[in-house]
Amino acid sequence: MGGNQQHNPLHGVTLEALLTELVAAYGWPELARRVEVRCFFNEPSIKSCLKFLRKTPWAREKVEALYLARQQARP
Repeated sequence: MGGNQQHNPLHGVTLEALLTELVAAYGWPELARRVEVRCFFNEPSIKSCLKFLRKTPWAREKVEALYLARQQARP
């Protein structure tokens, strides 16, 4: 049962930690440019964006994809 999760690069990473890292790395303006989601443009906050991302699977997938690309680009 746990075999699938060990190969999941997002296993153990909370959405809040993921988003916090992306905001620290890119800032809100660049994050909004890379992932066109309205909550990143209009008065963004971690709390409001988490609420939106938890309810919107397509947006969450885009943010997770950006996070994974960033992780793979690291040395």
